[in-house]
Amino acid sequence: MELITLLYNLLWGDLFTILLPGGSSLGISLLVLILIPAGIYFTIKTKFLPIRLFPEMVRVSVEKQNGNNNGAISGMQALIVSTATRVGMGNLVGVVAAISAGGAGAVFWMWVTALIGTSTAFVEATLAQIHKQEDPLYGGFRGGPAYYIHNFFDKEKKKRHQPLAVLFALSGLLCWCGVSQVISNSVTSSFENAFNIPPIVSTVVLVVIAAIIVLRKNATVKVLDVIVPIMAAFYFGITIFVIINNASMLPEVFTRIFEEAFGLRQMVAGGFGAALMNGVKRGLFSNEAGSGSAPCAAAAANVDHPAKAGLFQAFGVMIDTLVICSCTAMIMLLAPAEVIDGLSGMDLLQTAMNFHFGKAGVIFTAFTLGLFSFSTFIGILYYARSNVAYLFGDNWKSQTIFKVIALIMLFIGGLATYTFVWDLGDIGVGLMTIFNMIVLVPMSGQAIRSLNEYTSKKNR
Repeated sequence: MELITLLYNLLWGDLFTILLPGGSSLGISLLVLILIPAGIYFTIKTKFLPIRLFPEMVRVSVEKQNGNNNGAISGMQALIVSTATRVGMGNLVGVVAAISAGGAGAVFWMWVTALIGTSTAFVEATLAQIHKQEDPLYGGFRGGPAYYIHNFFDKEKKKRHQPLAVLFALSGLLCWCGVSQVISNSVTSSFENAFNIPPIVSTVVLVVIAAIIVLRKNATVKVLDVIVPIMAAFYFGITIFVIINNASMLPEVFTRIFEEAFGLRQMVAGGFGAALMNGVKRGLFSNEAGSGSAPCAAAAANVDHPAKAGLFQAFGVMIDTLVICSCTAMIMLLAPAEVIDGLSGMDLLQTAMNFHFGKAGVIFTAFTLGLFSFSTFIGILYYARSNVAYLFGDNWKSQTIFKVIALIMLFIGGLATYTFVWDLGDIGVGLMTIFNMIVLVPMSGQAIRSLNEYTSKKNR
């Protein structure tokens, strides 16, 4: 347990603190220290891709997709899988926590972080596409950081395993098992609060439905093709309703966001650091850029150029943070201060929803959290495929064993809270990020060249 605590604090705790005017402070964690400079570097190297190529991201997402090629998924399907895993409880409770701790200004820094993370997501997804392999078990393609890390150190591809690639794959499996517990606990708790359904009932139903999907060969993508657009449209729709219904408050809300982002209100109170760091951390945690998760889906895409896979995943970061997380922020900030003052976490979100929709707000929250969380679970098991194959070879036995373990963790998490397992999940994603970023920067030239080649062809 002491080792777990030590690793957790090393990854997520503040390495050092910068004192700011007005008594505020800026705590810098190891992952922030790694991801933000790298994201800025990639943004410059891609010539400000998030802004320059945003129209192209939209264009590739609506163009006719490549058909199924021996089990391969399209670029849009890869985007749907990655969106399913990005969009989870962090988009709800996490955003609420960030605003509770850092004020409305955290939203602005969340947006800035998303733009920076867009370039990182492009680089890692493009690399995954460049270094993908054919998948003899599921058909189509597979890949991800474990594969391009391996190729970075073993250029002649003579070895079965490479140590850093093994560490990445193991960290991924550790993370996704931990996340499984968090998911089921969140779902069962929200359904108990909203509908008085006993945790054992909702847990069993959740595990059974998940098992039917993930234990079938290629059911995951088909299910997510249906769930993700519905859940995104539903959440976006209720947010638009809230915005229209409270349109007169919008100028005040945006004024708060920008004033508090730069500490114009809270410099004296010492809140600028909280606004900045809570927004940055929420942006990083939510969009997952740099963690190496989404490239596992990007590698499976059947696209006619590697850079296209990168553009799809870059667009995914924007969808996650600039759209979904912003929806949660608007639902909160458009509720009167006197209604939500003194509240935090799930209580704050449910109270805000109750203000906008009455008792139906609690039902909306439970439904949304359940759908977001369930899609995350089946999405991470899709990610796990390529990592299990890298570690244990191409066999159904190892694939099935990991799925069963994840389902067991899903069951346990629905009935009890084990914080050390949750910490293991956080440690897993932290280690994934470090192992991924070690090679992402030196290998980024391959992704930049692919981007330049793609844009040159488009400009002809």
